[in-house]
Amino acid sequence: MEINNYMFNNYKNIAQGFKQEKQSLKALKFFNKAYKYEEGKKDIELLIDIALVYHELGQMKSAEKKYFEALNIDSKESRVYYGLAILYDEENDYDKAIKFYKKAIEFNPYYDRAYFFLADIYDRIGDKKRAIQLYKKVIEIQPNDYWAYVNLGSIYEELNENKTALDFMKKSLEIDPSHYMGLYNMGVILKKIGLIDEAINYYIEAIEQNPYFPSSFLNLAVIYKENKDYKKAIEIITKGIEFNSEVGYLFYNRACFFACENRLDEALNDLTKAVDIYPNFIEYIKKDEELKMVRNLEGYKKLQ
Repeated sequence: MEINNYMFNNYKNIAQGFKQEKQSLKALKFFNKAYKYEEGKKDIELLIDIALVYHELGQMKSAEKKYFEALNIDSKESRVYYGLAILYDEENDYDKAIKFYKKAIEFNPYYDRAYFFLADIYDRIGDKKRAIQLYKKVIEIQPNDYWAYVNLGSIYEELNENKTALDFMKKSLEIDPSHYMGLYNMGVILKKIGLIDEAINYYIEAIEQNPYFPSSFLNLAVIYKENKDYKKAIEIITKGIEFNSEVGYLFYNRACFFACENRLDEALNDLTKAVDIYPNFIEYIKKDEELKMVRNLEGYKKLQ
């Protein structure tokens, strides 16, 4: 019996080492060796570890099975309900995900991540009121949760409650002053309320912090385009393409800017690239008034 206990613990320790090294397949191999012992079938920590590794490997049914084994041992284990909720959430099975996030919260009322991702689902399905309530609960538990403030700011901006949106976004930047997403969203809100110069500054800072987030380039370029400064708009979006060469909407929008400058051949080249990346752009091109002159080019026929 002592030998079995030694081997069981040894396999678990080896598996944990591989897990820390992010060698999931090797970790799973040794977790499963530990599971073969009687102790393994009763060890809820082991079952959760196995489920997590299966999840990492994309083996969702196997992960689900292990989580339910764990619930047979302890039907009040909030981590298991949370793990199941994450599985269903990733599969867009929102009804099940909501059910299991709520179960996780039922058995652990301070489970901030369960509140957070439950809020995210309600946001995605359009129940903004519940999403707001739940994100505020996250902040109550974790007052410095950066993403809860960002997401609240974004929801309030969608609801046109722009002052409240600005307050939450400012709070996010108090927590992390250099995070590109808070900076970007500040740009969105400030532009919306007409503080254009301030919005420009935030977009520039967002780009400095993360040039691989293409929306910052687009939104900044659009500000100049709306002021008919097409050259500046083209300059900005071209820089965005340098960092994000596989983002079709950057090429599409630059094509529109080129068309406004009557640089039709360059516009057509960009539209060709945009359609190569995302073929459905062709439907937008057919209707876009700014591209009317481009549609008259001989080369346009090759796009259709």
